[in-house]
Amino acid sequence: MNFKNIDQQVIKKYKEDETLMIRLFVQWCKNYRLDPETLYQRAYPDQVANAALKAVIKDDDGFEELVIDDEMMLDVLQLFGNIDLAFVLTEELEKNRP
Repeated sequence: MNFKNIDQQVIKKYKEDETLMIRLFVQWCKNYRLDPETLYQRAYPDQVANAALKAVIKDDDGFEELVIDDEMMLDVLQLFGNIDLAFVLTEELEKNRP
């Protein structure tokens, strides 16, 4: 197997995993009745709208019954380098605690 094919496979797998991360984020937001685009904009105010996020929201068939653990969601975001977004989610969790 040549290195170009390996590189392409790694990139493809990363993009698939990133899409799954975005889908989990969108569902987590739905579970809390939060707008994922608003939270993303709070985390990254200098960025233009995220095309991948918009695509997932548009194509979302929903994980209707999927409960996503808060800590797992934060871990997944951090794994993909979305530290600022994880911080915004933490702020939202603090607001909603009794």
